[in-house]
Amino acid sequence: MRRKNPRAGGAFGVSWCVVKATPVILVTGAGRGLGRGVALQLAAEGCSVAVNYIVNRAAAEETAALCRKASKAMRQRFVPVQADIGSRPDRARLVREVLSGFGRIDALVNNAGVAPRVRADLTEASEESFDELVRVNLKGPYFLTQAVVRHWLGEKPAPALPAGFKVIFVTSVSADTASVDRGDYCISKAGLSMASQLWAARLAPEGIEVVEIRPGIMATDMTAGVRAKYDRFLARGAVPQGRWGTADDVGLAVRAVIAGRLPFSAGSVICVDGGLHIRRI
Repeated sequence: MRRKNPRAGGAFGVSWCVVKATPVILVTGAGRGLGRGVALQLAAEGCSVAVNYIVNRAAAEETAALCRKASKAMRQRFVPVQADIGSRPDRARLVREVLSGFGRIDALVNNAGVAPRVRADLTEASEESFDELVRVNLKGPYFLTQAVVRHWLGEKPAPALPAGFKVIFVTSVSADTASVDRGDYCISKAGLSMASQLWAARLAPEGIEVVEIRPGIMATDMTAGVRAKYDRFLARGAVPQGRWGTADDVGLAVRAVIAGRLPFSAGSVICVDGGLHIRRI
């Protein structure tokens, strides 16, 4: 007779007794901002999280500590893993280290991304900024997904998630909304949205669900420098729900997908923007 773990939580509390493994989710850019919100929700769902970061080890350690407080079972693990996803050697090492340290990867959340170092009009923007944003925001997650998928298809491990392996691309409202002072960012996110569609079409027949989470105006350190601008935007009623989005809002959306609550939604674009995407006159 299988025994239920009284500390198991989230939608997977009983399922763990069946699959006998704690799902491991690799969340890129999880040291801060939206990635931290995602990691915390996954911890509350009963998952282990590989907390990817680039430079700020202390922030990643803080995320791991917060995840431990939010977790539901002793067997859950939260480990910072350094890697620049825009670097091919780093991507390969990241996958190796997560597989070596956790023994598995059950889902990939492509969250890491950067904003332009300087917001510049299209007539003044530099090729260096364009190259950096495409490298980190588009090329990195595209090929990191390839590396993880090759492991799944080649090794054919049994998924610990009841609904199977998952890939989530966290994009931005900028994927389809033009900002002429950060064209490089918009292009990188538009490309990432197409990457999500491509991987969804390729992997759905394999039983692997791919979806896009598209945040709107989010209160993170990335938007801290332009908060007054967006406060005015909100005051004009641009966001029907009338507030800034939070990391927890994005985390809850990711959690729903990981938990298998959208089982027939391959390739979907899930807007987390308070209605900003609604076309109104």
